[in-house]
Parts: sequence; structure tokens; C-alpha cells
Amino acid sequence: MKEKIISEINLDLVFQCNDFSQFSNKLKDTKTKLIFESIFWQKVFVSWINTILKKDDYELPNFIFEKKSFSLGLQIISNQEIASMNKKWMQKNGPTDVLSFPIIFDESLNNLDHIELGDIFISLEMALEQSYEYKHSIYKEMLWLASHGFLHLLGWEHNNDLDLENMLNFQEYLITRLD
Repeated sequence: MKEKIISEINLDLVFQCNDFSQFSNKLKDTKTKLIFESIFWQKVFVSWINTILKKDDYELPNFIFEKKSFSLGLQIISNQEIASMNKKWMQKNGPTDVLSFPIIFDESLNNLDHIELGDIFISLEMALEQSYEYKHSIYKEMLWLASHGFLHLLGWEHNNDLDLENMLNFQEYLITRLD
């Protein structure tokens, strides 16, 4: 497969993070502290957008490949906040790890230079629990959840086991591209 040459990508990232000082003893190392920095996520999402735009072996709306300017929101929130959102928007009780709210887009956006992808919300408390459960770092778990939310913003769905497996494999691919 031939990689496409991509010119510089612009990303407008709106990043918000609650005060999680109650977890400071669990979030001490330098790498983990990155997950609370806007510039870190800016680099991550630009890397992922570039990775996606260079590949052409999966289906995304064609007009995405012609864009050079994107925006999205990322918020790191509490279990209480994500549970409230989960109830309101997904009609599900309790907290979840990540919620994504993609902007519905269609071919009418072809004429726009800039694409708003949508918003991702990650529960830090759920991410911490899952990092312990899966025996990996909170850094890795946050990347995993962010990549999952990001792919949903791009229209990926996992309505069956094959779709889920493909999505999870692609998440892993995106994360490895950061190293």
C-alpha cells in the first residue's frame, strides 16, 4: 500500500480537565502527568489525524481526506459527570469510561475548509480502575480510551464482533504510531 503525502494539519483542540488532586498520589510519574496537558493531546490527535490521512485501506467519508483543519473537544471528567451524561444521552445508568458525540456530517461539508469532529469525554476514575484491571498504566488506558472516542468521532461503529475487533486493532495501531 502506498502512503499519501500529507501537508501540515491544523487542529483546534478544546481541552478541559477537572481537578483530580485527590488522585495525585496515583498520578505522580512524569509520563502520567502528560495526560493532564493540552499540548500532549494536541500532539496525539495531530499524529492520529496524520496517520489516518496517510492510509486508505478503511472506509471514512472521502471529504475528510481533503481537509487540513480539524477541531474537537476532549474533557477528562469524574464518574459522577459521565454517569449523568450517560443517563441523559445514552439512556444508560451508571458511569462509563468514554463517551463520544460526533458532529453529524455529510457531503454538504465538502465546501468547508475546517471540520468540527465533535467531543470526547473520559472518566478518569473509570480509566484508573481499568488500568488496574488490565494491569497497564493510566497513560496507556487514557490513550486507549481517547483513540476509541476519536474513531467514533470519525464515524467508526462496532455493531458486531467483527466491527469491534477491527476498531480495537486500529486503536492499537494508532497508539503504536505515537512511539
